[in-house]
Amino acid sequence: MNPRIIIQMSRIQWEGLRGHLLPRGSTREEGAFILANFSSAAGQELFTAVEVMPLAAEDFACQHGDYLELSDEARARVIKRAHDTGTCLIEAHSHLGKYPACFSPSDWRGLQEFVPHVRWRLKGKPYGAIVVTASGFDGFAWTGKSALPELINALSLEGDGQIATGLSRRYLKEAANEAI
Repeated sequence: MNPRIIIQMSRIQWEGLRGHLLPRGSTREEGAFILANFSSAAGQELFTAVEVMPLAAEDFACQHGDYLELSDEARARVIKRAHDTGTCLIEAHSHLGKYPACFSPSDWRGLQEFVPHVRWRLKGKPYGAIVVTASGFDGFAWTGKSALPELINALSLEGDGQIATGLSRRYLKEAANEAI
């Protein structure tokens, strides 16, 4: 399989992101944003990480074991940073437990609300979202004009990598059926 949508990061960036999202003994979901450059060539789309922005407890209006919500101030700060640097945003959050990576129904609803606003504010730049668990990740990317995302297929770490679980695919099927 030749992955179509890839996030490329250094191993140090990925290990730092995973360490922040999955701290030992945590009972709450954690979040971060990745500022990334975006390119498209030969049918492949690539988000290349420039900076990882871990979020702190004060950046959340709500932070529980199964739900996160950014504060208005954190949203504005993250969007402004992406605007000032000319980069795209990839949101990242964790899911706790031993289950494979898959967005939850509340994640999907939140993305449907948040992504159009961010893309409008960033003049249509692509947007990505990943969920990270102890065993892997899954992700969506909004890269074109469609309101529906595509699955992020892989994470490239300096020649090595991970394949996304693809378990969140069900939301795309449901959304496509609703659009008909």
